[in-house]
Amino acid sequence: MSLLQYIGVEIHQAEHIVLKDVNLEVGEGELIYLLGKVGSGKSSLLKTIYGALPIASGEAIVLGQDMAKIRRRKLPYLRRRLGIVFQDYKLLTDRSVEDNLLFVLKATGWKDKKLMKTQVHEVLQQVGMETKAYKRPYQLSGGEQQRVVIARALLNSPEMILADEPTGNLDPETGNEIMELLSAISKAGITVLVSTHNQLWPQRYPGKQWHFEEGKVKIAE
Repeated sequence: MSLLQYIGVEIHQAEHIVLKDVNLEVGEGELIYLLGKVGSGKSSLLKTIYGALPIASGEAIVLGQDMAKIRRRKLPYLRRRLGIVFQDYKLLTDRSVEDNLLFVLKATGWKDKKLMKTQVHEVLQQVGMETKAYKRPYQLSGGEQQRVVIARALLNSPEMILADEPTGNLDPETGNEIMELLSAISKAGITVLVSTHNQLWPQRYPGKQWHFEEGKVKIAE
């Protein structure tokens, strides 16, 4: 089953053409690397997937939604089916890890407090952070915070995770642990798209490669 299909897509930032003639397809449980220099369009492409940046032209279907025609009120429902992992964490510093995750569940419509607590426990266990639920983000290392961010992305059982430079702020060893976790998530059946300029990850954790060069996306054979 195709989760994403782009045909002849053009992407702009303001009036500047970032990417042109983008043709991509994504299936279930795939690990895909978006490889390229800073400014090559990796983040821009990810933004079009979750509706933060409109496509300029072409056909873009994400989880059955036509991104050229999607209404703003439908974006929150689409984003619940996606998990988004940012480089800079975006955790709420005034509350514990558990309360960060409970906040997200409440914001996305969960009501049953017992079920919410169970879901938070399960995703923290999945990322190896179940013993740190009571801590606040500033009490955690960078790698631990990124694990919490991944747990947050898993809360609503997404069909696809978009990770934008998830190891960019981490030392090599910690970055390797995060990439190992994302690879395991893809093997469990969730599609993972990882934007990175690190050429080592595809060698260690094999997956498809999209190379961003000169305004184009080239799929490695």
